[in-house]
Amino acid sequence: MRSAVRRPFGRNYAWVVVGVTFVALLTAAGLRSAPGVLMTPLHETLGWSRGELSFAAAIGIFLYGLVGPFAAALMQTLGVKRTLLAGLVLMSGATALSLLMTEPWHYIATWGVLSGFGTGAVALSLGATVANRWFTTHRGLVMGLLSASTATGSLMFLPLMASLAEHQGWRSVALVLSLGVAAVVPLVVLLMPERPADIGLPPYGAKDLAPAPLPGRASDAVRLALGVLVRAAKTPAFWLLFATFFVCGFTTNGLIGTHLISFCGDNGMALVQAGTLLAVMGAFDIVGTTASGWLTDRYDPRKLLFVYYSLRGLSLLALPFLDFSLVSLSVFAVFYGLDWIATIPPTARLATESFGDSEGPIVFAWVAFGHQIGAATAAFGAGLLREIQGRYLEAFLIAGALALFAGAAALAIRRRAPTPAGAA
Repeated sequence: MRSAVRRPFGRNYAWVVVGVTFVALLTAAGLRSAPGVLMTPLHETLGWSRGELSFAAAIGIFLYGLVGPFAAALMQTLGVKRTLLAGLVLMSGATALSLLMTEPWHYIATWGVLSGFGTGAVALSLGATVANRWFTTHRGLVMGLLSASTATGSLMFLPLMASLAEHQGWRSVALVLSLGVAAVVPLVVLLMPERPADIGLPPYGAKDLAPAPLPGRASDAVRLALGVLVRAAKTPAFWLLFATFFVCGFTTNGLIGTHLISFCGDNGMALVQAGTLLAVMGAFDIVGTTASGWLTDRYDPRKLLFVYYSLRGLSLLALPFLDFSLVSLSVFAVFYGLDWIATIPPTARLATESFGDSEGPIVFAWVAFGHQIGAATAAFGAGLLREIQGRYLEAFLIAGALALFAGAAALAIRRRAPTPAGAA
């Protein structure tokens, strides 16, 4: 047996792994948000229809959610490092290849299919796996930090990419993203061991080295992902987690992320100001989701979800009746940013408590697929209601009611693991 390669910082090296993972998730999230920025420039310069461009974006979103559970299983069989590197290389290569696009199907293939597979490997399941593998304490805090990077990357990069597209053209966006993702590859290669034991360390907060599992094959990942789904689907906890996370996606990426700018435009707000509101949400998401992780380590995650979804529901019910001044919407953006994906740390903890350290991240990845289904439903449904009714009012009222339902449903989830001492 080869000797472990030791790293600096001693037992604190786990936080270096968190930092590398944060950068990888942040970069992948920025790439996932790019199709929204590229839609108008591609339509104007290449003449492709918005329907074709939207179809590519939809494929990317769908594959991002669907690939997640299988990527989580690959992390259990082939390893986190190999899976992450494969996702990064695929994202960078697909984005670079898109510089040669001449036909709409090229965009579907690169930004839809290839990018969807790549980003699916660098998704929330990566954060859950790293948190469970490298930490026995502070898992909620770590999950909060890593979750914040996904929303922050999606929202905060929008102004920068929009500026690049406006002044330098869409190819500058693709080139910068390709190089940015490629720059993360050496960080993963040099700084990210597969497991704490590989550098002679126990998981952070533990005293003993964690035993390494037997190596697996890629085909094992498919069986593992589907087997975990079959077992989890027989439990009420899975469906309650799936339903609440469906609502999370419905009320964030699907409704606010897709339609807030248009909704503000309907009420007389300029495009740039409305886009800035989303960037503000991304900035405050770092604070809110990290704080949620800290709270998840200390309090009953079901109660936290009840509070998050209830406050979200009330704010969505109130939004259509604001005066849509910059002040009132800025207050809404700060509040909603703090609550944007604060639901992720308690949801991930409940998945781990219900299904164990090994299968928990895979279950969480299936639950996250529900998040994407909810986002797609709201993105399409709110747009349809806008076409039929000529307004967004009904869409926001439906979303608010669903969030209140999700808050109540979260309290019905049974916890298998005992509540830690001091938890509420």
